[in-house]
Amino acid sequence: MSTNPSHQRQQSEDVQITMGGFGGGSGDGAPERLPPICVESQRFPYCIVWTPIPVLTWILPMIGHMGICTSVGIIRDFAGAYFVSEDNMAFGKPTRYLRLHPRYVEGGSNAWDEGVSKASVLYGTRIHNIFCDNCHSHVATALANMRYKNSTGWNMLILSMWLFFCGRYIGIWGAVKTWLPFLLLLTICILLGVYF
Repeated sequence: MSTNPSHQRQQSEDVQITMGGFGGGSGDGAPERLPPICVESQRFPYCIVWTPIPVLTWILPMIGHMGICTSVGIIRDFAGAYFVSEDNMAFGKPTRYLRLHPRYVEGGSNAWDEGVSKASVLYGTRIHNIFCDNCHSHVATALANMRYKNSTGWNMLILSMWLFFCGRYIGIWGAVKTWLPFLLLLTICILLGVYF
């Protein structure tokens, strides 16, 4: 196990922002750094996280399980009927993440955490429906609650495509866990089609 902090966090994601104005920070314009992402301790501040769903993701790699993290990186995900988990995603550790910014939330970090909390409380009272009220809906509700980028129009399709095209893999293992089963299944189907 490495003790080098550069191996424990994604340095390229340590983004400097100026709080104040739209972000609702201190208002003095002083630069403030976003908390670093730490894969080892599973902390993804201000992120949407994603993990594959066995069998379903093997067939359609853009479909998976999604959660949203608090300002300190605690993962919240709608894991099943009447249950929003904390730091224990329903289908395992995240393999992808999409870093967001509190500067796009009126009220900054406090409003971010309040949006995640309100969505989690609401989804703790709901039945899980894989087609229309699921983990993606939980994340969309959190973003709508905080009016991320001044929008309340977040939905499953927008979030799925945004994360699929703009999300980053946790590392090589994240990409392998996502794509290897699909590629093996595709190869088997091609071989069966060619030889049978």
